[in-house]
Amino acid sequence: MNTKAEAKEKNWIIKSDDTADSIAAIREISDGLGINPIVAKLLYNRGYTDAESAKTFIYMESEMLSNPFLLKDIDKGIERISAAVNSGEKITVYGDYDVDGVTAVCTLYLYLKSVGANVEYYIPNRIGEGYGVSTVAIDAIAESGSTLIITVDTGITAIEEVEYACSLGIDFVITDHHECRSDLPLAVAVINPHRPDCEYPFKELAGVGVVFKFVCAYEEKRGNLSRREAVKRIFSEYADLVAIGTIADVMPIKDENRIIVRYGLSKIENNQRVGLLALMEAAAARNDGTKSSRNKKRTKITSGYIGYTIAPRINAAGRIKNASMAVELFLSEDEHYAREIAEELCRTNRERQAEENKIMQEANLEIEKYDIDKDPVIVLDADHWHHGVIGIVSSRITEKYSRPSILVSFEGNESATPSPEDVGKGSGRSIKGMNLVDALCYCEENLVKFGGHELAAGLSVKRGELDTFRKRINEYARANLKKEDMVPTVEADCRIEFEDVTLSLAKAFQMLEPYGVANPVPVFVMSGVTVNEISSISEGKHTKLVFGNGKFTLSAMYFMNSPQTLGIYAGDKVDVLFNIDINEWGGRENVQIIVRDIKHTEKQQTKFVKERERFEEIKAGARFTAEENVMPTREDFAAVYNLMRSSLRIGVDTLTHRDITSRFSQPGGRIIGYVKLKIIIMVLKELNLVSLEEISDEVYKFNIHYTTAKTELDKSTWLRRFRSQIARGGDNSQ
Repeated sequence: MNTKAEAKEKNWIIKSDDTADSIAAIREISDGLGINPIVAKLLYNRGYTDAESAKTFIYMESEMLSNPFLLKDIDKGIERISAAVNSGEKITVYGDYDVDGVTAVCTLYLYLKSVGANVEYYIPNRIGEGYGVSTVAIDAIAESGSTLIITVDTGITAIEEVEYACSLGIDFVITDHHECRSDLPLAVAVINPHRPDCEYPFKELAGVGVVFKFVCAYEEKRGNLSRREAVKRIFSEYADLVAIGTIADVMPIKDENRIIVRYGLSKIENNQRVGLLALMEAAAARNDGTKSSRNKKRTKITSGYIGYTIAPRINAAGRIKNASMAVELFLSEDEHYAREIAEELCRTNRERQAEENKIMQEANLEIEKYDIDKDPVIVLDADHWHHGVIGIVSSRITEKYSRPSILVSFEGNESATPSPEDVGKGSGRSIKGMNLVDALCYCEENLVKFGGHELAAGLSVKRGELDTFRKRINEYARANLKKEDMVPTVEADCRIEFEDVTLSLAKAFQMLEPYGVANPVPVFVMSGVTVNEISSISEGKHTKLVFGNGKFTLSAMYFMNSPQTLGIYAGDKVDVLFNIDINEWGGRENVQIIVRDIKHTEKQQTKFVKERERFEEIKAGARFTAEENVMPTREDFAAVYNLMRSSLRIGVDTLTHRDITSRFSQPGGRIIGYVKLKIIIMVLKELNLVSLEEISDEVYKFNIHYTTAKTELDKSTWLRRFRSQIARGGDNSQ
């Protein structure tokens, strides 16, 4: 089956398109704020097109936070919760099991505790209960004596469940940030910036962001404070939790989220929360629990650190075990207990990684049978996949194939044999061009329930409906996805020159932090640079390069790519897509670049094509001149033969055509170019001096046939024929 989307070739999109107006505006920003012109260009490209808007972005102030009372129903929610607090009525905070849900639960629970509420929390078990509000959970909460449930990061689709709770005498206040359907639950208050009738201007808050706005409003009203005073107090207590949830839920780091994350990261830098400190220490330890010498340097707290180090460990609790473990970590004030939980979260995260890799391997085998040109949405299912991990695997599949994907697991069904009534839980990811919630709405009659965002969603589906669902969602995709949507692309902010990459520029970028969605780490393109050096590190896992332009050099790292997979060699001319970074070593700072993608220049690619074409011409009988330097000497044959022999001695029996030519390409040394090496290989094979198999395009697996006798090259039919094709006296006829 066709799986062309697996190809790694990416389409580079460079955002910058200089015009007279943009150049003038960038100069105004640079001069007006006294900043590097490249930083000014980044600001312009990101929508801050004059000095005033750029200044507002850089020097953010809390006054930029919108009025929380613009959120629809917030007054109703405050009134109902205030009544419960004042009367001692039992309240349950009901949250989701991901990082956003966990931090939202902790923020609201801690705040309500601080104002004297009788409050507990409830997070459903992903495996036993699944996503969202359930009647089973409502029954358990009713039995505990709660008469008010406040949802965080969930509840917007719980129409029947809220109705059921009302029949038991339980009120609901819903706070959520997921997309709304046409009908809303009949709760006391439904607070969600995505409500069509909600006037709140910033719609991209995380679930914990909505909770943050709610407690700011509650504090303002309760304490008769100014908006600034209320925000300052809530930030001082909970900014770390709100930032972690916002980053982990991949919300755009702009407007209010930028302020939230900036203050939150600052609070984490000076962390006083016992549980978070324990988790950071546990994450810095090796698997045996001891500190690594590499971790002596203080960790820089960035969005990336939260997203790739802290968030996965919090998420692991809800994915593999129970999210309450992560809540208890943040609520704990006992250092010893917090360390125990943190270490358990790290162990659980390692379990999650192993399970994720196992599912990914199985999914890849299934995708090999899949025709992703005919059915652009990859829908896979299994009976044993872990519910808590399929969402991560779906993300990896979508990234790899540039196609929407949905993984469904029927794990946990009680029937001994598969039944059409078995309900599977699914998790999906999408690409730009297909709103996943809209696609699931199109398939609504085939689903038990669903919810989520444009690019990520969860669902439940009966086994008997799965095939129909697969057909329906692909029908929707074929009607809505364009071919160009499914080409892997990577965006760069602008082109820059080699000399622009300096330590001072790298430091100037710090004013753009924190980074994240909608404010990504700057990405640049340089064209026509020379690869001076290339080598593997960490046992071939990563690649280290040195680039040059004839005057200066730059060191570079390309992580998770070996030199062998790149097909790049010393002396090559390349275009590079990269980030600029600061490398600290031995107390010194140096600029380095982090490669994101690398390609041969168009001129170099054209050269490769012409070399192949020229060889085919010569092989077919075309004349060639001595000046072309394609006819090998006896010493050239010996050099290639000895290279293969020495490679075998160190256990290497596979080389690419470019591997070999690159060894003989240094100025002043022996030059064996493309055509000459092709001729050498043909002759060595013909004379049975080597056995050689081309296992893929110009990748050779070889062995040496050792002989003590002197090799008579003239016995080669190919060699005699090629010699006869050398043009004499200027004759170069075809």
